[in-house]
Amino acid sequence: EPKKKAAFGSVGRRIPYRILHVINQDGESLGNMHRAEALKLMDQHDLKLVLLRENAEPPVYRLMTGQQIHEEQLKRAEKKKASSKTGMYIKELSFSSAIAKNDLETKTKQIAQWIEKKYHVKVTIRQAK
Repeated sequence: EPKKKAAFGSVGRRIPYRILHVINQDGESLGNMHRAEALKLMDQHDLKLVLLRENAEPPVYRLMTGQQIHEEQLKRAEKKKASSKTGMYIKELSFSSAIAKNDLETKTKQIAQWIEKKYHVKVTIRQAK
């Protein structure tokens, strides 16, 4: 069973790559360095290493404070939440042309509520026999 991708956060001291591209906490590139040098830098400045791009050659890591990691996690959660709501919802309603006045008013109120919630509403009216 393949290992699930960990959430954005500190990788700790377990870095599977020997050579890394490191970016400091201000976003400036420190260039490629050996994992031991990156860990030493991390300890000296009391920062955490965070994997940014694993598919790059060499993989890109960034030195971040705990506060920066927390803020980035909040941004990503907000972005994920916003993107999940972009789906289009369609509500469909059908009724006969011989509908009673009271039933028609009830269905009209329901349609108005759906439109307020930004749903797409499809109304079908069947001909009465």
